[in-house]
Amino acid sequence: MFSALSSLHQGTQIHASSTAFAALIWWAVPVIAVTIAIGYVIWTAKFKEKFDNETNRSVGSFQKFQKTLRQPPPE
Repeated sequence: MFSALSSLHQGTQIHASSTAFAALIWWAVPVIAVTIAIGYVIWTAKFKEKFDNETNRSVGSFQKFQKTLRQPPPE
Protein backbone atom coordinates (compact mmCIF):
# COMPACT_ATOMS: atom_id res chain seq x y z
CA MET A 1 0.00 0.00 0.00
CA PHE A 2 2.84 2.39 0.76
CA SER A 3 4.18 1.73 -2.73
CA ALA A 4 0.84 2.69 -4.28
CA LEU A 5 0.72 5.98 -2.32
CA SER A 6 4.29 6.74 -3.23
CA SER A 7 3.66 6.28 -6.95
CA LEU A 8 0.44 8.35 -6.69
CA HIS A 9 2.37 11.15 -5.03
CA GLN A 10 5.07 11.05 -7.73
CA GLY A 11 2.44 11.28 -10.46
CA THR A 12 0.98 14.37 -8.78
CA GLN A 13 4.41 15.98 -8.62
CA ILE A 14 5.00 15.41 -12.32
CA HIS A 15 1.60 16.84 -13.20
CA ALA A 16 2.07 19.87 -10.92
CA SER A 17 5.51 20.54 -12.32
CA SER A 18 4.33 20.31 -15.94
CA THR A 19 1.42 22.63 -15.08
CA ALA A 20 3.82 25.11 -13.53
CA PHE A 21 6.06 24.88 -16.59
CA ALA A 22 3.11 25.46 -18.91
CA ALA A 23 2.09 28.51 -16.87
CA LEU A 24 5.67 29.78 -17.03
CA ILE A 25 5.67 29.43 -20.82
CA TRP A 26 2.32 31.25 -21.13
CA TRP A 27 3.80 34.14 -19.15
CA ALA A 28 7.35 34.08 -20.51
CA VAL A 29 6.57 34.05 -24.22
CA PRO A 30 4.41 37.22 -24.23
CA VAL A 31 6.81 39.02 -21.87
CA ILE A 32 9.75 38.19 -24.14
CA ALA A 33 7.80 39.18 -27.25
CA VAL A 34 6.81 42.54 -25.75
CA THR A 35 10.39 43.18 -24.61
CA ILE A 36 11.71 42.48 -28.11
CA ALA A 37 9.02 44.70 -29.66
CA ILE A 38 9.86 47.60 -27.34
CA GLY A 39 13.57 47.14 -28.06
CA TYR A 40 12.89 47.18 -31.80
CA VAL A 41 10.84 50.38 -31.57
CA ILE A 42 13.53 52.10 -29.51
CA TRP A 43 16.26 50.90 -31.90
CA THR A 44 14.42 52.08 -35.02
CA ALA A 45 13.55 55.43 -33.42
CA LYS A 46 17.20 55.94 -32.51
CA PHE A 47 18.46 55.27 -36.03
CA LYS A 48 15.45 56.60 -37.98
CA GLU A 49 17.11 59.87 -38.99
CA LYS A 50 20.14 58.05 -40.36
CA PHE A 51 18.00 55.70 -42.45
CA ASP A 52 15.82 58.58 -43.71
CA ASN A 53 18.90 60.38 -44.95
CA GLU A 54 20.10 57.28 -46.77
CA THR A 55 16.64 56.79 -48.31
CA ASN A 56 16.51 60.38 -49.53
CA ARG A 57 19.96 59.98 -51.08
CA SER A 58 18.89 56.75 -52.75
CA VAL A 59 15.72 58.32 -54.15
CA GLY A 60 17.69 61.32 -55.37
CA SER A 61 20.21 59.06 -57.08
CA PHE A 62 17.43 57.03 -58.68
CA GLN A 63 15.71 60.17 -59.99
CA LYS A 64 19.02 61.37 -61.43
CA PHE A 65 19.42 57.96 -63.11
CA GLN A 66 15.90 58.23 -64.55
CA LYS A 67 16.69 61.65 -66.01
CA THR A 68 19.68 60.22 -67.85
CA LEU A 69 17.43 57.66 -69.55
CA ARG A 70 14.95 60.23 -70.81
CA GLN A 71 15.40 61.65 -74.26
CA PRO A 72 16.58 65.24 -74.37
CA PRO A 73 13.89 67.77 -75.20
CA PRO A 74 13.71 68.70 -78.89
CA GLU A 75 15.48 71.95 -79.71
